[in-house]
Amino acid sequence: MVRLLKIALRNLLRYKRRTLLTTALITLGVVFVLVFTSVTGSFKSLMIAQNTDSMLGHLQVHRRGYVASIDNLPLNLNLGPSAMKRLEEIFAAQPEIAAWSPRIKFGALFSTFVETTNIRLNGVDPEREMAVVPLLPARILEGDARLAPGEIWIPELLARGMKVAVGDTVVIVATNQDGSVNGRQFRVAAVLESVSGPGGRDGYLHIEDAAEVLRMETREISEVAIRLRDFSRLEALNRQLTERLDALLTPQGRPLFEVHTWEKLSPFYNIARMIEVMTFFMKLMLIAIVLVSIMNVMIMAVYERIREIGTMAAIGTRPGKILALFVLEGLSLGIFGALLGNLVGVLMISLLNAAHITYDFGRQKDLLLQVGVHPPDMLVVSGIVVLVSVIASLQPAVKASRMEPIKALRHV
Repeated sequence: MVRLLKIALRNLLRYKRRTLLTTALITLGVVFVLVFTSVTGSFKSLMIAQNTDSMLGHLQVHRRGYVASIDNLPLNLNLGPSAMKRLEEIFAAQPEIAAWSPRIKFGALFSTFVETTNIRLNGVDPEREMAVVPLLPARILEGDARLAPGEIWIPELLARGMKVAVGDTVVIVATNQDGSVNGRQFRVAAVLESVSGPGGRDGYLHIEDAAEVLRMETREISEVAIRLRDFSRLEALNRQLTERLDALLTPQGRPLFEVHTWEKLSPFYNIARMIEVMTFFMKLMLIAIVLVSIMNVMIMAVYERIREIGTMAAIGTRPGKILALFVLEGLSLGIFGALLGNLVGVLMISLLNAAHITYDFGRQKDLLLQVGVHPPDMLVVSGIVVLVSVIASLQPAVKASRMEPIKALRHV
């Protein structure tokens, strides 16, 4: 096999220009796919982090039916103390859960004593909320990152539209579950940057204040946001939690809880799926490039070396060795192209990072493009190239191994 490999490499060097052009084409395809995959992967990771780490969390648990009615923020579908106790026991038994935060979500009227408008609010425990969505403080444009009782964080668009500044006093008026109305004054502690997606324009207040405004006799929770220790375990934990929570039934025999990943709660999941589809088609293009390039080279090699093949067969070389020789030539082209493509791809990615390219995402400006090199992607792309190289060389190799020596020697 080593001797055949040496012969295969020698044959490739006999046609340097053709070998160089083919290797360059494969290299270009590998570089293009690696850079595209890395850049889109970087954007996808940022998009997911902006959604999960600034407002949604990785997972959310609600009372069944709440998400279907979430636009109305129904108070009659909140989770009571007994339900929350069950959830706490289940969360404590899951080591994958790094933190979880209960939230009270409700709609209210926001008044500056001069103007009034609607607002969506999240009542949260500040410490627990920051553990679940650590990027939330980064959205603060003005004010204090601490949320104390009696204070409120309001979204940027509302602050501009109502001409509200940090330190101003506002009134929140809400209707509780039984239809009674209650209002309370709050001090604006911070103005939050509005981001795209559900919850990106919500305000925040302390969970104790939310319970007081809604006149809750016992603490009721609208949703529980969860953060994982390892984001790659999202689907596995989602299945585990769903199985355990589906076993908890209402008196009517129906599941009490429902679990949703960020993907089911954010419209940006569709964009993430589009990125994955685009990456898939880029890999298909790479396969086509390698397939056509290798097959073209090997077919030309067979036709140009018919007499040589006939001579090899005439002196007793077995068809299997002739086939292996041509397959090794195609394999060598694939390996060289993949290795060179990986090296150039890593260099290109390093240059992109060194260029400090910035871009805008929604309302966020001048985000730095940070492209990472992902060894699994490199292995997958290299594996595709090598596999397709072997497949592309099989047909010409089979044709060469089946040539009749006498006919091949007569070929001019």
